[in-house]
Amino acid sequence: MRIRVASHQYWLRPVSSFSEFSEQVSAVVRTAADYRCALLVLPEYYSLQLLTTTQRSLSIRERVREVAGRADQVKELFSSLGRETGMYVVGGSMPVVEGEKLYNEALLATPSGSIFTQKKIHMTRFESEGWGMVGGDSLAIFETAFGKLAITTCYDVEFPELVRPAALAGAEIFAVPSCTDDQAGYYRVRFCGQARAIENQVYVIQSSTVGGLPDVVDCAINYGQAAIMAPCDVPFAPMGIIREGTPNIETTIMGDLDMDLLSQTRNDGTVRTFRDAQQSPTVRIYTVTAVR
Repeated sequence: MRIRVASHQYWLRPVSSFSEFSEQVSAVVRTAADYRCALLVLPEYYSLQLLTTTQRSLSIRERVREVAGRADQVKELFSSLGRETGMYVVGGSMPVVEGEKLYNEALLATPSGSIFTQKKIHMTRFESEGWGMVGGDSLAIFETAFGKLAITTCYDVEFPELVRPAALAGAEIFAVPSCTDDQAGYYRVRFCGQARAIENQVYVIQSSTVGGLPDVVDCAINYGQAAIMAPCDVPFAPMGIIREGTPNIETTIMGDLDMDLLSQTRNDGTVRTFRDAQQSPTVRIYTVTAVR
């Protein structure tokens, strides 16, 4: 089975209303549908455009919680877009409040309009210390019409011990919505995404924010580049990159994923990292005193 997927580099810009935000998001989703994509991935925290509709006199923690109050509207928007386009859409992520706890939650809209969610598990320092966010405690594997999908939001993909069990549970595509302010942050996510693709012989789709919100200190700048990645092996591009965007502009990239080829590579590739990791011997590690 071959499917076309898309990843969007989303330009964070001030908006005056939820309606304006909705129009921008809808245009991105409909464009991917025009190109017959089965899956679109939007970036982490693209929804923070809505911070510009909150009061500047409030603290950043208060403003983030105000945006979290829009979560149901965002879910309704993506439910409608899923039904309209017949696509699966990873709707980036946004802050949500449950009880008194603040989470970073990604959503998945399906062609039927159903909405599923995935909380980010590992919090970065600005999320936990600056915004008071907490992490989730479970990772879902979503069964789709084209295979099993997992969402590892930004920092989450930097932890192989999280991704590996998901791959063993059948996930073959990992969506990585990301939001990074500088190049170092971006490349941590990008390089770890590529490592996970190689280790587990899976596809990884990273989506990034670009642009910035001048009146919001924590979102003033973004460095981003979307990428669709595969294992590094003969049937794929040598560097394992199916498509990548030009950094720091707004654009949508698209590429085709061959699910049968992925399975063949796992079974008969130049290397079989996914299989061989399951058969690794017990390794004895010891320390040698080598001080003269």
